[in-house]
Amino acid sequence: MSTQIHPTAYIEDGAALGDGVVVGPFCHIGPHARIGANSVLMTHSVVTGHTELGEGCVLHPHAVLGGVPQVIGFESTPDSRLVIGENCVFREYATAHSGMPKFGGLTTIGNNCFVMIGAHIAHDNHIGNNVVMANNVSLAGHITVGDNVWFGGLAAVHQFSRIGRNAFVGGGAIVVEDVIPFGSVVGNHAKLSGLNMVGLKRRGFSKADIRDIRAAYKAIFLGDGLFKDRLEQASQDYAENPLAMEIITFIREGDRPICKPG
Repeated sequence: MSTQIHPTAYIEDGAALGDGVVVGPFCHIGPHARIGANSVLMTHSVVTGHTELGEGCVLHPHAVLGGVPQVIGFESTPDSRLVIGENCVFREYATAHSGMPKFGGLTTIGNNCFVMIGAHIAHDNHIGNNVVMANNVSLAGHITVGDNVWFGGLAAVHQFSRIGRNAFVGGGAIVVEDVIPFGSVVGNHAKLSGLNMVGLKRRGFSKADIRDIRAAYKAIFLGDGLFKDRLEQASQDYAENPLAMEIITFIREGDRPICKPG
């Protein structure tokens, strides 16, 4: 399919559009934007700044990608970039900002992400593959999100937080601590409510895998004694179990508090 550009769209000199891109009425594409093949920009959507959009992405009306970080006094620079993977969907009024140069200058979003109405991805975030953000989810700056994470509507995450892969963040949760892989958190402030059992089953984790993850979770978070002692004991008991060690390593590598059961 050939590229289709509505006559009311404004595409600045220097922008690069792949084969089969569809640009709807009143869209704006900046001079440094790169739009992957077969992507669709619906009416009034915007791609600005130094932004790379992968193949097969869809922007719904009024989605804006590549805006400068919401930092007072910051001005656009070539060292501030946003890179998005393939087959991502940004619904109405969704936004994603480029990075701050002094922190590396790069915001990344993986493949097959679904960002719903009014959701926001701030500067210097690194979002994995297959991430779903429901309406009005807000991610502050410098957040790392693993693959297959789901965010319920109106959830908000504090800057510099980490969300491990296959985690679930409940609707309306206010996350101010790191969330372990496979964990499920709810509340304000968010606390662990258990494991993301629905997500694990949907993604094909075996019964044996789920049993091992559950056992490690109980040993770390629900056992007797101090948390640091339980973590150390679990690291010995589950040293040969990669899924359990993924949780343990995630906790050890962080420099922020971890969400624990309420």
